[in-house]
Amino acid sequence: MTVKRYWLFALAAAWSWSGPAALAQEKKPPLRWGTDPTGGAPYVYKEGDKFVGFEVELAEYLAEQLGRTSQMVRGDWDKLPELLGKPAYEDGIDIVLNGYELREDLEKSYPSTVPYYVYKLGLVVHKDSVGRISGWSDLRREREEGGTRRKISVGVLGGSVAHEYLKGKEFGNALDLRINPDVATVIGLVEQKRLDATVQDLPACLYYVRHGKDLVLADEPRNPGFYVILTRKGDEELRARLNAAIKRGIRDGTLKRIYEKYGLWNADQERLLYWTEQPWPPPFTGNEEGEEAETGPGTHLGTLVGELVRAAGVTIFLSVASFPLAMLIGLVVALGRVYSPGWLRIPLGLYVEFLRGTPLLLQLYFVFYLLPQLHPVLTFSPLVAGILGLAINYSAYEAENYRAGLLAIPKGQMEAALALGMKPLTALQVVIVPQAVRIVIPPVTNDFIALFKDTSVCSVILITELTRKYNELYNFNRDYVIELAFVTAGLYLVMSYPLALLAGYLERRLGTHATGGQR
Repeated sequence: MTVKRYWLFALAAAWSWSGPAALAQEKKPPLRWGTDPTGGAPYVYKEGDKFVGFEVELAEYLAEQLGRTSQMVRGDWDKLPELLGKPAYEDGIDIVLNGYELREDLEKSYPSTVPYYVYKLGLVVHKDSVGRISGWSDLRREREEGGTRRKISVGVLGGSVAHEYLKGKEFGNALDLRINPDVATVIGLVEQKRLDATVQDLPACLYYVRHGKDLVLADEPRNPGFYVILTRKGDEELRARLNAAIKRGIRDGTLKRIYEKYGLWNADQERLLYWTEQPWPPPFTGNEEGEEAETGPGTHLGTLVGELVRAAGVTIFLSVASFPLAMLIGLVVALGRVYSPGWLRIPLGLYVEFLRGTPLLLQLYFVFYLLPQLHPVLTFSPLVAGILGLAINYSAYEAENYRAGLLAIPKGQMEAALALGMKPLTALQVVIVPQAVRIVIPPVTNDFIALFKDTSVCSVILITELTRKYNELYNFNRDYVIELAFVTAGLYLVMSYPLALLAGYLERRLGTHATGGQR
């Protein structure tokens, strides 16, 4: 009994110390901040089993100042602002805190807080490229490779200010701009010398130059701007409290301590104190030094539609180049599964099931990013890798289409052809395959139409096709969101509908001939 009383007393004492505090902690509302952890260090990245980074610590500081708890909500970087309009049960967020630059188009829909960091754009190259690319002006020069001249390839984060800056009048079409949604992936391609350079915000540049392989900063950083927190349009109270917390953190040195921990504090951050006393946002003159903004070739709807049409050309090329190859491989695999010895049918069956059972995205990653690590000779350009990836993936589906067509042909036709003295290969070529091809026209056409849409996955290997171009234009031209969406959908329809008409014509044409032949 004494022991029981002792434990009851201990539990009561523990409750008196921790219980009310725990309840108070639970009652604190969360500050749901949107971020994309795939963007990596030094913003938000995983160390062990928890996320760290200077924006993680900033979010915790802001939540504490607001009497809330910090709650990270993950999303795609270029789509984070859209989460501001969603409720919490649909992954809605209170703020966007993930290296978002102050931009006039975003400010219209998602008012920003005062700045919490002053960034510049850095130019990162491999150390072996320093003699060829020693500064920003070298990006406009072509390089000689294999007896031919080509543009300098530069990777950027899609939808970032670096992306917009390199599309501007200083560089325009003078360089080969490669878009990717993942900073770490672009940096890795520069390390492997598969990209000549990358332009990123300076925090990312400094981190990867310190922790990457053989990377250096070429020339001085340029085009300064602000990192801001995006909020909902009608949330003035939250925005005011965030502004007060950021200003307090700038004045008392809290932000400086966070940035010094990650090696990000520099002379540019001294200017943050100035902006704590100024009206916000400032007039949009391009950047925080008042320099004229470097903009793209134009924001007229006609110009944007022209860019979509050119991107549709890339989609058509990928489809037309990859699908015949998929049909050829698929036909060979189908013939092997139907007419080859049993020992060969097993690996061919595994080939089909593996490709149908794994995502196209993963297969493209393997072809473009992993194969070069096995052997340098397996390094492909983005366009070649896209064609190969699509062809290999769709060959599995075409193999099943053709196998169904081959099995639909009566066995007696092959036996009759052999009885007439034909060799097996000749019988397949003259009698069996032509009939099977006629049977599978509808499903093959459906696959070809589907391939047009699946080319969008190629954006992960630095190919700017129609969907990637739409996302790019959407990020910079939010006044034309609906118009751009309708134009993009219309272009896909224009590309696919003629195929459906052609398939119907071939069905009628070949079906009539087949009927006539049987009579």
